[in-house]
Amino acid sequence: MDPVPAPPPETELTFLLGMGFQLLLAEFEARLAEQGHGDLRPIHGLAFQALRPAGATSSELAARLGVTKQAAGQIVDDLERRGYVRREPHPAGGRRRLVVLTEAAHRHLAVAGRVLHGLEAELADRLDVTVLRADLERLVGVLADGRPLPPLRPVW
Repeated sequence: MDPVPAPPPETELTFLLGMGFQLLLAEFEARLAEQGHGDLRPIHGLAFQALRPAGATSSELAARLGVTKQAAGQIVDDLERRGYVRREPHPAGGRRRLVVLTEAAHRHLAVAGRVLHGLEAELADRLDVTVLRADLERLVGVLADGRPLPPLRPVW
């Protein structure tokens, strides 16, 4: 990773968190593309995580992603066209359909996991990721203040 100029010391915490996220995500996406997996966006990775391990209905996916049912349906349609998910009969029967990951999605997740762990290892060479992770976990805990954690909404 190329060095990035430090933001001014008076930069607000929300901006620092956002910049860090955007920079890490951009590097992650670039490396995925280098590995031949540049066809998906971050929303797709979030959907994959939300569908693991046993799948979900489109309504359940919408709730897990914090999006509308219509948006979740569009994501599922897109991923199905690309061959990353398939719809199966729901085990409970009825009209509901279960959206499950295909082998292509599992291959993508394996590559994405290796890329992400590699990035974290590189960061660990330059800063104390253990302390950063612990501080971020505490920050989330303090801000949640006992409430359930919100879905990581795909706002990018």
